[in-house]
Amino acid sequence: MKSIVEIKTQIRQQPEYWQIPFMDFVDDFRRYKDISAIDTPYELDDEKMDALIAATIEYLCHEQGIEVPNWIFSIPACQHPWFVAGIENLKAIALVESPLEFRIRKIFVLENFLYRV
Repeated sequence: MKSIVEIKTQIRQQPEYWQIPFMDFVDDFRRYKDISAIDTPYELDDEKMDALIAATIEYLCHEQGIEVPNWIFSIPACQHPWFVAGIENLKAIALVESPLEFRIRKIFVLENFLYRV
């Protein structure tokens, strides 16, 4: 399993394809529950992506019953709300469905955001 630092590096190298390494991390973390993958903070360089990753780690830790690393709480929220889907018609649904870990960082996603077939 790749660490979140490695995932962040992959995303930085190809930001237009961020979903692939991001969702691979989500799948691997759920499968292996490897806390060493999240024990080292990543370099903050992209407000939206940094907040998205922090919210996701916090969400996954809560889901798996794992203690959230303290460094996650130092990651700031987005300055402006970010609707990840980017589709105007889905904004109202995202406002309602976004998990708390995302909403506190002003990130709005659909309920199924962290799931794939």
